[in-house]
Amino acid sequence: MERQRVMERGEKAGVSSSSNGGGEVDVVVEMMDVIEAVGLYAGYRRTQRKECLNLVRRLKLLLPLLEEIKEIGNHKLVSSEGLKTSLDNLKKALLGAKKLLKKCSCGSKIYLAMESEAVMSSFHAVYEKLNLALDDLPYDELGISVEVKEQVELTRMQLKRAKKRSDTQDIELAMDMMVVFSKKDDRNADSAILERLAIKLELHAIPDLKAEEIAVRKLVKERGVQNAESIQQINDLLGKFKHIAGVDETIVLDGPFSSKSLQRCRSLLIPHEFLCPITLEIMADPVIVATGQTYERESIQKWLNSNHRTCPKTGQTLGHLSLASNFALRNLIQEWCEKNNYELPKKDSCLGSDGVSAELKEEISSLVQNLSSCEFEVRREAIKKIRMLAKENPDNRILIANYGGIPPLVQLLSYQDPNIQEHTVTALLNLSIDETNKILVAREGAIPAIVEILQHGTNEARENSAAALFSLSMLDENKVLIGASNGIRPLVHLLQNGTIRGKKDAATALFNLSLNQANKSRAIKAGVIPALLHLLEEKNLAMIDEALSIFLLLASHPEGRNEIGKLSFIKTLVEIIRNGTPKNKECALSVLLQLGLHNSSIILAALQYGVYEHLVELTKSGTNRAQRKANSILQHMNGSMQARRRLLLKRSYQANGSSSRRSSDSCRRQRYSSSSMAIMAPDPEEDCKELHSFDLLIEASNPYSNLDNSNIVLEQIYSCEYCSFICKKTHIKFIIKSINHSIKKKEKKMPSAI
Repeated sequence: MERQRVMERGEKAGVSSSSNGGGEVDVVVEMMDVIEAVGLYAGYRRTQRKECLNLVRRLKLLLPLLEEIKEIGNHKLVSSEGLKTSLDNLKKALLGAKKLLKKCSCGSKIYLAMESEAVMSSFHAVYEKLNLALDDLPYDELGISVEVKEQVELTRMQLKRAKKRSDTQDIELAMDMMVVFSKKDDRNADSAILERLAIKLELHAIPDLKAEEIAVRKLVKERGVQNAESIQQINDLLGKFKHIAGVDETIVLDGPFSSKSLQRCRSLLIPHEFLCPITLEIMADPVIVATGQTYERESIQKWLNSNHRTCPKTGQTLGHLSLASNFALRNLIQEWCEKNNYELPKKDSCLGSDGVSAELKEEISSLVQNLSSCEFEVRREAIKKIRMLAKENPDNRILIANYGGIPPLVQLLSYQDPNIQEHTVTALLNLSIDETNKILVAREGAIPAIVEILQHGTNEARENSAAALFSLSMLDENKVLIGASNGIRPLVHLLQNGTIRGKKDAATALFNLSLNQANKSRAIKAGVIPALLHLLEEKNLAMIDEALSIFLLLASHPEGRNEIGKLSFIKTLVEIIRNGTPKNKECALSVLLQLGLHNSSIILAALQYGVYEHLVELTKSGTNRAQRKANSILQHMNGSMQARRRLLLKRSYQANGSSSRRSSDSCRRQRYSSSSMAIMAPDPEEDCKELHSFDLLIEASNPYSNLDNSNIVLEQIYSCEYCSFICKKTHIKFIIKSINHSIKKKEKKMPSAI
């Protein structure tokens, strides 16, 4: 009850206004209610959970400040109009934070994963508003204690650091999302990828799927016909997740994006209490689980066999796995069926209590035994059959593992027959789709043997080995193990020399492995960068997005930045930004921004290749993500120019005279004019002497420099072929205009000649 009251106060604070007759103390109380309300939010989406919890923690640090302001009272607070404005700004910032946190608590999980970068930008905007609002408060005038001021300063420092930090969780989801939503990739309907994505997004339990359906309906109402394609993708993916969970529903749209209605045929007339919460079908054999909920025996048994240990309806952990028949409900269902002339679906007499046929169990048991047969043909047929059974459905993967099929399969990886190796590694690939089996396969020592097949196996065996390493690398401990087992280099070799499918399998594996910092260094040393550059050049491979995604990860490593930051690569990035697909452009902008944040010379290089006009165009007509990236790059360019200008101004103030500086600039220009590309050296220590034309341009626009210097520099720029080249390539003609304006301004101020 208390929790509900706090939440209601927080909601009212969002719609109240300080102009309704209340004092500033009321505004402070409303802000405190908002902070208490967001502290009670729960269920943050996995993709933003860490950021949400950190923001809530920082907001709670502001409570002591608000307590002290509240104690001052209205009689002192009303005396300052500036204080009223500051408090209003802080309240707006807190309400913005509350709205964002509520979105991450109740919003669609699929949508938040798709728009993770946009959501992160919203967090950064909230951090900026909070920081500005806290900066405007007159702490001394209010008499805020030293301890509280220190706490506020700590909060502001944390907000500044949080704005610069980028979360890698969204990158880990990126590849699966890319494959699922790709229209060209033939793996977009692969159940393994869908299962993995459902687990990552926490959309594999029935209650979560129902909550997601409500969130999607709300999203449709809010957005209307905007982002039509995205909403349709969310609808389709949600339907696939439901199918995996065993909920067979037909999704009907009453318009382009109206709410979904579930068509359940006969079940619409059946009392809700008689329907199994998992299948939404009438129960023939209802059983009770540890939480007291009732399910159809076959459905809940399949759920438990898939290594779930929670109640599908409540999400609670089951204290035990025993199932008790619900005879009372069964009798009620039978009475209702007799009264309404309704025939219960007949249960297959061959199925056991766990929903699996005795015949299938016997077959799997026999196949596992045949893996150790002395006869070659018997062994080979057993492997092939297990490979197909593991591919068909999740239950078979669990059964094969439970009957001890993984250890003999791992041993057969070293069998000196290419055909046996190919079938065995593929069987382990199919089995590793199950999360528990990933652990078992790695524990049995399969990874070094899979790496060996990746190096020396047949083409199909090498491709499936790469796919198996990708599947196993979903676990962090396996990423480390694969890297330590020298698995990176053969993957790079497959990326260079494999078939198209082999290249794709190698790329997805390398992407996943490169999430580990040590593996980034291994990949760079193994020559992954030249291989990725080749993928960018070979347009017919259609692997530009995959290559740029790996480049983005490598750009966060110092060795990677040194290797990537070459002129040829920057030129390629600009060409992709100019001519690529919308997705290509997004990825290329992300890589350019990551490189530019660590070395401003990269941005200047891109300017020389004419990226500026394309960035401006993308800020207006690009996708949402492309617009954000392009704006970030332009802001970084502006910041770099301003920083360089301040540096040059400081340098000019410290110099003894402008003539010595002009002499130095002229000498320096002569020394480098022979090589128009010398400007591109990415070494920050060389910037001051190599970016001489850029220095001259900005220094000449300095309004405090003397008229003589501005005229001479302007003449140098126009007369030098190199400087003219830079002006055209960097699109900074506005600096020339600034110089001309500066000259005219100084001429007006100069006394007339006597």
